[in-house]
Amino acid sequence: MTGQRTADVAAEVVAILIERGLTIAVAESLTGGLLVSALVDVPGASATVFGGVVAYNTAVKHSVLGVDADLLTEHGPVDPEVARQMADRVRTVLAVDGAAADVGLSTTGVAGPGPQDGHPAGTVYLGIAIGEDVSSLRLELGGDRGAIRDETVSESLTRLRIALETR
Repeated sequence: MTGQRTADVAAEVVAILIERGLTIAVAESLTGGLLVSALVDVPGASATVFGGVVAYNTAVKHSVLGVDADLLTEHGPVDPEVARQMADRVRTVLAVDGAAADVGLSTTGVAGPGPQDGHPAGTVYLGIAIGEDVSSLRLELGGDRGAIRDETVSESLTRLRIALETR
C-alpha cells in the first residue's frame, strides 16, 4: 500500500512543480536514493528534477553539501538544523547552468535496526526549502529498517506537496 501511495504522491508533486515551473533537488541520508528515485519514476520528471545527492556518510554532508562541520560534530547528523541545511544547500550544489533549484528536499535520521547517537530507530528529520522558506520537521516512525525508509519517502513527498499547495 505504501508503494502505491508514494507513487501517487510523487506524481502529484511532479505535476505541481511542472505546473508552477519549479525545479527540485534532493539530499538524502537514510533513504539512500529512494526519494529521488520515487520522483524520477514519474514520467516527465526530467522537466523538474535536477537530481539528488546521497550523503549517507556524515562527512559527505559537510564535504559535498556544505552542512556546518561544527553542527555535525556537536549534534550529529540526526538534527533539525542538519536537515534544513541539507535541503537549502543541495539546491546550489545541483545548480544547472548557474541556476539553483527552486525547491530542496532532504532526509536525515535513523533507519535502524538500533539507535544511533542516542536517537532511537525511526527518528527522522525532513528538510524543505522553497525560496527563502527553509524548515524542518521531525518524524517518529515505527517498523523495521525497510518500513522506516519507505515511510520517510512517503512522508517527505506528502509534506512537500502540502508545503507547495499552501504557497
